[in-house]
Amino acid sequence: QVQLEVSGGGVVQAGGSLNMSCVSSGQLLSFYDVSWFRQSPGSEREFVAVSRRARGITDYVDSVKGRFTISRDHSKNTVYLQMNNLKSEDTALYYCAAKLYGDDWHPANYEFWDQGTQVTVSS
Repeated sequence: QVQLEVSGGGVVQAGGSLNMSCVSSGQLLSFYDVSWFRQSPGSEREFVAVSRRARGITDYVDSVKGRFTISRDHSKNTVYLQMNNLKSEDTALYYCAAKLYGDDWHPANYEFWDQGTQVTVSS
């Protein structure tokens, strides 16, 4: 079993930065692909970034490329999302999720989720 807990969200001005952490109690995250998703009111849950367990592969939605960085610290069983140059359109509830199989972009493929953490970017 994996239980995910996220910290580091909050309120930031446009152009600012946040670093969110997703830590697992239970099984090691090194066994899983771990992604960040986000959801705004009235919108579907959107894939943001993935850190695959194999070969350290990462991928991002186009809208955050060059601004967001996903990384892992295996010693801390933690996956991070460093968000720079934040924009008002990045405002959303952010989720950390873990999966074993399936493509990265569909939430239905993920077995484990945290409760969601709010990120608000003020202009």
